[in-house]
Amino acid sequence: MPSDVFSLTTTLPLAKAKAIIEGAKARGREKGYMPLTVVVLDAGGHIVAMEREDGAGILRMEVAQGKAWGALGLGIGSRTIGARNQGREAFQAALAAASDGRFVPVPGGVLVLDDRNHSVGAVGVTGDTSDADEECALAGIEAAGLKPGIDAAE
Repeated sequence: MPSDVFSLTTTLPLAKAKAIIEGAKARGREKGYMPLTVVVLDAGGHIVAMEREDGAGILRMEVAQGKAWGALGLGIGSRTIGARNQGREAFQAALAAASDGRFVPVPGGVLVLDDRNHSVGAVGVTGDTSDADEECALAGIEAAGLKPGIDAAE
């Protein structure tokens, strides 16, 4: 590589993102869940990898990304975001506006932590119930050898 070309630091490598997706899908198939869509974001909120299983609705990518993006943006899982903001519709509307509508405050968005408990990204899963989506996100993160960022309130 020429000396004037520098690569960016990767917080969540593609191989790990693919392992998260495969682990999440495997859990979904094992449990007989509806077709899943899984989006993995790096620490900057950019998509590292995404898969939409056959039969998943056309809006599922945006929903999965919104779950992950909200978790990454606020530093807590999307389950906690929704729970903490029950009855705070004005605040949720403000978050939706501030994020250009990219925030989905229901379970299925989970932070991805490294071995030092630093957030290196987030995963969002959608396709079945929100609880099932979150279960698959957790399984995917663990399958990749990483840790889920689950808040005590979750």
